[in-house]
Amino acid sequence: PHRTELYEDPPSGCWPIVYSPDYNITFMGLEKLHPFDAGKWGKVINFLKEEKLIADDLIVQAREATDEDLLVVHTRRYLNKLKWSFVVATITEIPPVAFLPNFVVQRKVLKPLRTQTGGTIMAGKLAVDRGWAINVGGGFHHCSSDKGGGFCAYADITLAIKFLFERVQGVSRATIIDLDAHQGNGHERDFMDDPRVYIMDAYNRYIYPGDGFAKRAIKRKVELEWGTEDTEYLQKVHTHVEGALNEFKPDIVVYNAGTDILDGDPLGGLAISPQGIVKRDEVVFRAARSRRIPILMVTSGGYQKRTARIIADSILNLHSLGLLDRERAACAVGSSSVDQMIRDSAKDFSNLS
Repeated sequence: PHRTELYEDPPSGCWPIVYSPDYNITFMGLEKLHPFDAGKWGKVINFLKEEKLIADDLIVQAREATDEDLLVVHTRRYLNKLKWSFVVATITEIPPVAFLPNFVVQRKVLKPLRTQTGGTIMAGKLAVDRGWAINVGGGFHHCSSDKGGGFCAYADITLAIKFLFERVQGVSRATIIDLDAHQGNGHERDFMDDPRVYIMDAYNRYIYPGDGFAKRAIKRKVELEWGTEDTEYLQKVHTHVEGALNEFKPDIVVYNAGTDILDGDPLGGLAISPQGIVKRDEVVFRAARSRRIPILMVTSGGYQKRTARIIADSILNLHSLGLLDRERAACAVGSSSVDQMIRDSAKDFSNLS
């Protein structure tokens, strides 16, 4: 098969952290009509820069997924539907989008989502090369090959896995650990009868999408009650992540790290503290990295203003614990000063916690 540019090796920068300023949706205040903080991705990066963990030239620039890339999973019919603004309005749950000319919708709404999707595909290859990767966006787990919904217009998780299966030697089994507050019915529908993909999904059983058909694809289903709190949640996550990775040995873990489990989230209905989220991510990374299984993290749902700070804190915590290293990452910059900088920021962070 042809090589897409999303699979060219990224510059040997330091961190397998993928981002582009194009991720952010900013448009005449329309983004404020959805509970989503549509600039959260840029805010995460700014927090990481403030903490001196990263700099612009030390992260991987995401590139937009092309139609050719998207057709690896999506039907042409589905992609054509996105040329209708009202369809995009329904998927993104921003009704006024229906009244905008489609070229504006493509540029202001879909291009950011296509760039995040390109970022997830790139991060898949990076994770295999480096042992871990984080796409600061992505995690559109309600979209399947022929249907979008719940703010998800492209099936980035399915795409990343299919790209790895088709184009990367030695990757033939994947585990999806989906810990967003909502059921990940998109990838579940896409991999329904695929024995190469093992899905663990922990979600509030009473909220969107309640997709009974898609649930048949879940190998490890953790259905949570309204208002579930840290202790019970972390115990369940720990038990089931360990169980999942003991039951099926994958070549890659795709971790959908939604922060909409946060207490007070208007859509998630769970009651996890910021510290609980940081701890959850640590549990998942420890499980994968101790088994030497490459892990790709995407940030998925999270609808409150404080979400970006929590994601940044989680990444800083993973780094301070040595779960994110730069091994096998040849660094373009004189690395000793950078290493020193990183050690300093790790010290600062451990003093805080």
